Amino acid sequence: MITLITTIVSAIISYIATSIDYIVILVVLFAQVKNRKGGIRDIVLGQYLGFTVLIFISLLAAFGLAFIPQQWIGLLGLIPIFIGLKVLFDKEEEGDEEIVESTNRFSSFILSVTVIMLAAGGDNLGVYIPYFTVLNTIELIVTIVIYYVAAAVLLYLCRRVSAVKGISETVEKYEKIIVPIVFLALGIMIMSENGTFSMIFNWFN
Repeated sequence: MITLITTIVSAIISYIATSIDYIVILVVLFAQVKNRKGGIRDIVLGQYLGFTVLIFISLLAAFGLAFIPQQWIGLLGLIPIFIGLKVLFDKEEEGDEEIVESTNRFSSFILSVTVIMLAAGGDNLGVYIPYFTVLNTIELIVTIVIYYVAAAVLLYLCRRVSAVKGISETVEKYEKIIVPIVFLALGIMIMSENGTFSMIFNWFN
């Protein structure tokens, strides 16, 4: 019983520690799609797809079946940087729906959200991979279940926050500034934390 409680608490703590950077992204996305049909569904599905891929990669790496250099993972940071620049330089007269669509550089908005979640998940891999290696089968199953439940709670809370009048109005009014700042900062942070800038600089030395 004590072991189970310890596993649950550890899973919750590790999820919170690796998911804080998702909060701003999800709040901004939810605020943007409030008037877009199917937008909330797309964010939920995209977030879960991205998270599932991160879990799958972590499991493979934990059992020695895959290895991706952390510096290469950081290259995913180029995706939110590209999206941020696209929104920044789009024409001023674009409406809300057009700005949402400018984050969609792939076949669907779901896939766009999935890739954004993957790009922001480099630190998740850094925690999940070593963490998974010390868990037995039951503990691993419990941990993953807790992660998926916690992801639902995170989505719910971000959706509620985005619906707060002051926040939704601010995002709507200043989205041409807020969205690029959020995504550019996210991309730079991802590349910096994964040592990708150092790798790129070394290519030219």
